[in-house]
Amino acid sequence: MADEPEVDTLLTPAEVAVLFRVSPKTVARWARAGKITAVRTLGGHHRFHASEIRRCLEPQGAGELV
Repeated sequence: MADEPEVDTLLTPAEVAVLFRVSPKTVARWARAGKITAVRTLGGHHRFHASEIRRCLEPQGAGELV
């Protein structure tokens, strides 16, 4: 069991927007621009890895999206 990789949770654009205090459309725009990595669902929706979002929110990564 210890050899199994940890599953990274996926966040919706609305959840990411709350964390960054921006609009969900802004989050989608960042994804299209390649500023954050998005996973596309079968339905075509964006999802974001929580670990990457946490890294962007750290003090040294805060200016990366601007």
